[in-house]
Amino acid sequence: MSASPGRAVWMNRRAVLAAMLALASGGPAVTGASAASDGDRLPVVASFSILADLVRQVGGGRVEVTALVGPGGDAHVFSPAPADAKRIAAAGLIVTNGLTLEGWLPRLISASGAKAPVIVASKGVNAAHLDENAPGHVHDAAPDHSHGHGHGGLDPHAWQDVVNVKTYVRNIRDGLIAVDPAGREVYERNAAAYLARLDELDADIRRRMAAIPAARRRIITTHDAFGYFGRAYGLGLIAPQGLSTDTEASAADVARVVRQIRAEKAPAVFLENIADPRLMARIARETGVRVGGQLYTDSLSPADGPAASYIAMMRSNVGTLEKALAP
Repeated sequence: MSASPGRAVWMNRRAVLAAMLALASGGPAVTGASAASDGDRLPVVASFSILADLVRQVGGGRVEVTALVGPGGDAHVFSPAPADAKRIAAAGLIVTNGLTLEGWLPRLISASGAKAPVIVASKGVNAAHLDENAPGHVHDAAPDHSHGHGHGGLDPHAWQDVVNVKTYVRNIRDGLIAVDPAGREVYERNAAAYLARLDELDADIRRRMAAIPAARRRIITTHDAFGYFGRAYGLGLIAPQGLSTDTEASAADVARVVRQIRAEKAPAVFLENIADPRLMARIARETGVRVGGQLYTDSLSPADGPAASYIAMMRSNVGTLEKALAP
């Protein structure tokens, strides 16, 4: 069976490097996969920081991962630079979220001439469309308002349900094996260990959220990023913006949220790490509700922050919610 395009590109680069090293040392040039030194790693480009962490968890020392949208960045409104095209072109594997999150990525891949396989990490998850009447949502559906703008109503934030991330991990594992079959044992072992950690995380979140009185289980954030979390762990959601941050909330959106917060006596509103805090600060002032802290929605924190990995991000969010929503 012939090698995949991405693997062929990666192997060719490795062969060129090995030949250069051999010539520099006066020895014979070695070609093919055998030319790789133990230190060579598969270059993987992930679309944003959460995916990059998942790839690192599965790939371990066999991969070198780059995130196009780094910690603190917003994949909804990302604008690629020429350097991003170079990163994509040099990749042996490209990992995306899918679910219409990265509308800019197909053009970037095409413009770069990249030949690497593209793995859609969310493939197989039970994707959600915004439904104003679905359990876990408490939106006041105004006739002239559409919360689904930016993604056609398809909610891309599937990583907010830990069970979905288990699907992400399996897809990443299989994608790495397809490109680098010699690493199968490593990828399978790392994925199995990480899946066990995700099971523990999911059980912990369920236990901690269930301990919050049902009347206080409300997540009020800038954009509608917690639909999967709300459905999985039993929380209602209120947001002035829709599924994407690509447009600003209108005055009618803000007024609707203010009315809803007052009517439901919501205990707190929350800032997002990727969003301008001024909107939620305004809503807090108008409602008299306190700001309960910052939640990490679409991005990890920098390495020295509280959400430097996916698991750390989820634990940080749960801790913030517990502290703000507890009676």
